[in-house]
Amino acid sequence: MIVREPRQFPETTNSLQNLGRRCLVIIGETGRCGVLLAQSLWAARHLLVSRRMRRETVAQMYVAGIRSIPVITIVAVFTGMILALQTGLVLSRYNQEIYVGSGVMVTMLREMGPFMTGLILAACVGSSMAAQLGTMMVNDEIAALEIMSIDPVRFLMTPRMVAMLVMTPVLSFYTCMMGVLGGGVVAMTQLNLKWSQYMVNAMDFADIKDLYVGLFKSVIFGATIVTVACYEGFTTEQGAVGVGMATRRSVISAFLLILVLGYFVTRIFYN
Repeated sequence: MIVREPRQFPETTNSLQNLGRRCLVIIGETGRCGVLLAQSLWAARHLLVSRRMRRETVAQMYVAGIRSIPVITIVAVFTGMILALQTGLVLSRYNQEIYVGSGVMVTMLREMGPFMTGLILAACVGSSMAAQLGTMMVNDEIAALEIMSIDPVRFLMTPRMVAMLVMTPVLSFYTCMMGVLGGGVVAMTQLNLKWSQYMVNAMDFADIKDLYVGLFKSVIFGATIVTVACYEGFTTEQGAVGVGMATRRSVISAFLLILVLGYFVTRIFYN
């Protein structure tokens, strides 16, 4: 059930009280996002028996995955090229530019692949989710679903959650490969390396753990994007202005959480 009652807080008289109030708001919103995430994951069991949910999930996979490929391809290729160029310029001072492949591969697998994928999906897909659900909220379409005894979380959020959890690891791996490809182009044209030298060095230094950690990050980022976007959409108020504000908050919150969660996951696995 989507709660629409406004949250009541006493008036603040000084900056300390205002800070405490904001902290309480953040804690409350974090808890509600956690509950929303748990509800959507629990409702995913209905995918086994609901044909409509499966169709909607496939449609959301197309939106989140296939339609994001052009943007992800361009960003990934140029990210790999920038990494290779900057790393190669430093290594060339010590005549070690042959190791540029390992730097690009490890960086893309561990950090930049899932990170760039998460940012692109938060901007392209997460904002769209927040705007769509926010529009439905202000037009009372979600209230109509509840009147018909249809759970909005199960009907609207779960297909998006499952689609994102499936597509983010795939897109993250694709981003890594495109980044390595872009880095190889720079290695051959700017650093005078052979493609075979570049790839052998990249494969020798990459570890399977780097791939697993990157894919795990992408799953966390995907769940974060959907949870934040759907929460902002479900809590939209004030008509068209509220839809715009919800979309903006969803992108900003997703960006910040991707940065913070990415650091802590790396800290845990590479302690």
